[in-house]
Amino acid sequence: MIQITECPRDAMQGIHDFIPTEQKIDYIKSLIEVGFPVIDTGSFVSSKAIPQMADSAKVFEALGEVNNNTKLLAIVANARGAENACAFDNITYLGFPFSISETFQKRNTNAGIEESLARVEEILSLAQKHSKTLLVYLSMAFGNPYGDEWSPDLVTHWAEKLNLLGIKDIALADTTGVSDIERIDSLFSTIIPELQDCRIVAHLHSLPHEVKAKTQAAYQAGCRNFDSALKGFGGCPMATDDLTGNMATEIISAWASENKIETSLNPEKLQNAMRKADFLFNAYH
Repeated sequence: MIQITECPRDAMQGIHDFIPTEQKIDYIKSLIEVGFPVIDTGSFVSSKAIPQMADSAKVFEALGEVNNNTKLLAIVANARGAENACAFDNITYLGFPFSISETFQKRNTNAGIEESLARVEEILSLAQKHSKTLLVYLSMAFGNPYGDEWSPDLVTHWAEKLNLLGIKDIALADTTGVSDIERIDSLFSTIIPELQDCRIVAHLHSLPHEVKAKTQAAYQAGCRNFDSALKGFGGCPMATDDLTGNMATEIISAWASENKIETSLNPEKLQNAMRKADFLFNAYH
């Protein structure tokens, strides 16, 4: 079995036209019905940096108590955002983007790697105090477009360092779509055996025709947790002006079905959510 985290936050955050709050709520409710184990729902970050997510508090408030099969996740970039997220009982996961690229970390969180590491410790303390789980995205894990240092050993070093701090949920994040089969196999097959007490997630961005091959490579290397977005929408607006979309949920689901691998997703509810995604992302882009 694999677990698929649906990422409407990632799909929406780069869209220029503001999506009305009520439409976001309706869409996320349809995703909850599908049966995703985790939904990356919103973020508590600067509304100047990510204006599309300025209404996240209203979204979480409107969603109220969520069924026990689905957990909600909110992205935070500092302690203040974590405190705001911790005020919501229906948020289970806090997600923090930690990049091994100094350039991207400054672009994304207005802080360098060392300062961000201190933020991880502070946010982890807040998460534990409020019975939340901190998931750290190890972004630019497959390379970066800035010429910053990258190697599999460097990625492994930071994954191990985060684990020593007490992080048990780590997502290897591609961010700009530079991953290939060889790097996916190398990183997951190295890090998963090394960090056996961790839940390792594949947060890959991809062109549609590469999704199945990348999913297969991560799965064969031991990964059982995948981030995706319906129709492959999304991308990080802080990374580049030329966004590479998320792994498409429906393609991962089809790959799982072809390989007789179970997911928790309800096929009929998935089709309904896909229709809503088509309408929403064509209406606002």
